Amino acid sequence: MKKIRKAVFPVAGLGSRFLPATKAQPKEMLPIVDKPLIQYAAEEAAAAGITEMIFITGRNKRAIEDHFDKAYELEAELEAAGKDALLEVIRSVIPKEINCIYIRQAQPLGLGHAVLCARPVVNDEPFAVLLADDFMDVDAGQKPVLAQMTEIYEREGTNLLAVQDVPRADTRQYGIVSVTPYQQRLEKVNNIVEKPQPDVAPSTLAVVGRYILNSRIFDYLEKLGKGAGGEIQLTDGIAALMQAEPVLAYRYLGQRYDCGSKLGYLKATVAMGMKHPEAGKGFAEFLQGIR
Repeated sequence: MKKIRKAVFPVAGLGSRFLPATKAQPKEMLPIVDKPLIQYAAEEAAAAGITEMIFITGRNKRAIEDHFDKAYELEAELEAAGKDALLEVIRSVIPKEINCIYIRQAQPLGLGHAVLCARPVVNDEPFAVLLADDFMDVDAGQKPVLAQMTEIYEREGTNLLAVQDVPRADTRQYGIVSVTPYQQRLEKVNNIVEKPQPDVAPSTLAVVGRYILNSRIFDYLEKLGKGAGGEIQLTDGIAALMQAEPVLAYRYLGQRYDCGSKLGYLKATVAMGMKHPEAGKGFAEFLQGIR
């Protein structure tokens, strides 16, 4: 069984829900305490054994490349000032064994198209997809969500979607699956629909931003026309792929925060602020005081 070594990060979105903050910076660079969203996602991928990180970028996304690049001037200044702890923080943004690849998505044609842009680099290997907007937190001692999924893939060898139950009123915001039981925390996907209205949604089980896919998905994405929202939807590609091979839904262990929304972003900031080794105790006391 091939190990998952490549991960795709679709980061070309406009981040319009966070304007004006995202007018001149990528939404993926918004910080949760002291690290940007994209770094949390990259760290999750690295913890799962990913060695090639493929960023599908767009206009005004240069800050992401700069963040994962070596900062010679900054490092030199920190070294000269004897700020060794900060120097180590900067140098450890991404491990040395990780190879970062950047591909420009010339047109905003949807998540399915963004994933398809990675085909020349992924080739015929299985790969992961991580949406940095979906911030995944786990309890101490628990494996990060993608590491949970790569472990399952190495056992099952088939496509895997992270899922969670959502309120029925929210089904219009997600790809929704109908499933049958398979194993503990795993179910077989029978159907997947992109953003159904609550009254016709096949269930309330939503696909969230972690996927492991076999490379055959590219063949189906290439043949797709535009779907919901006038975009090439990854959900539609998965629906087509399901006709040829199994797709499993995994009810992951952990807490997801939808950092594509202001409320979800604020919740993640508070949750991680309270856990922060430097500021957490004082922040928790502050929150107690304002209640």
